[in-house]
Amino acid sequence: MDTYTPKPAAILQSPPIDITAPYDAAWVGGKVILITGGASGFGAGFVQNWAQHGATVIVGDINVQKGDALCREINKQSTGKAHFVYCDVTDWQSQVNLFKQAVKLSPHGGIDCVVANAGIAGRDILQEGAHLDAAEPPPPDFKIINVNLTGVLYTTHLACFWLPKNPGSSICSIDSKPSTTSPRDRHLLLLGSVASLGPIAIQPQYCAAKHAVLGLFRTLRVTSGLQGIRVNLLCPYFIDTPIVTAGVRFILAGGAMGKVEDVVDAGTRFVADSRILGRALAVGPRMRVRQKENGEWELVMPGSTTEGSIEAAAFEPYADDWTDQDLWNRNFVQLINMVQAGRGWIGWAQDIVKAILYSVGIGR
Repeated sequence: MDTYTPKPAAILQSPPIDITAPYDAAWVGGKVILITGGASGFGAGFVQNWAQHGATVIVGDINVQKGDALCREINKQSTGKAHFVYCDVTDWQSQVNLFKQAVKLSPHGGIDCVVANAGIAGRDILQEGAHLDAAEPPPPDFKIINVNLTGVLYTTHLACFWLPKNPGSSICSIDSKPSTTSPRDRHLLLLGSVASLGPIAIQPQYCAAKHAVLGLFRTLRVTSGLQGIRVNLLCPYFIDTPIVTAGVRFILAGGAMGKVEDVVDAGTRFVADSRILGRALAVGPRMRVRQKENGEWELVMPGSTTEGSIEAAAFEPYADDWTDQDLWNRNFVQLINMVQAGRGWIGWAQDIVKAILYSVGIGR
């Protein structure tokens, strides 16, 4: 693997994650964590793990019964605290209320970490032709988009408002020492999916939303330097939770799904280790693998030598994307730069004049 080259200060990115390196989950102790969609699935796993290690977790969810029961049970046995606040992530004011309540419930009056976890899947009618005989097309149901994208954008916008206000926090740094320094943090953890990385044919809305979350992550980690917020991303594969329907389980039969505990472990690494900035982890089934000289992973088959192999469920899909960018993208940018260079200062001056004329209404 290439030697890590430090990036410009505006790009908040730490070295690629060594998934074999240990971290201490106790580093979440004392943090105040806001999580959307934390009442069930691996969201509930996050809440249980973080509260167990001494964090204060504010759980926003639309399911009052599950969310309240989860927090009550956690508070009976954990050193940390879990508080439930009703939240519909598609409702702006509902999310504003969640953040305000989180600040009130915070022991130090601030939020250290925001986890945009809420998401749904389900029957996607975007491409259905059941109404082809209708005189007018019926309006589509964009609930999947509203929860998985609009809700995430609301959460991100509010995180960018409240995280820099966190008392005692400082601008994020790869030189942070999570084992010895204050737990005060400014961290946004986005939840993408394997659908952020590749298509799922029968889920166009879900894929569109999760692709957008990936784009949001890649943009924020470049531009969030002014507020010093570290931004990371989780991309779970199909995980054995209620969001995976019976139909999907039939399709996946014979394969393997990921486990909640592996997603929780990957998410806890991000939340606990304040040195990790601008990184993503894809989480799938636990497997024994070995990395080849070209950086690709290969499965170690039963009965073969295990020398140099590791057992892992998490892998970094964007470990070297600043240097090993898609060849087409790189070539396209080179062409644009060559056009700009060819036009020179004369072309620049012409465009400035056009922009001035456009701004006063001439040439529109």
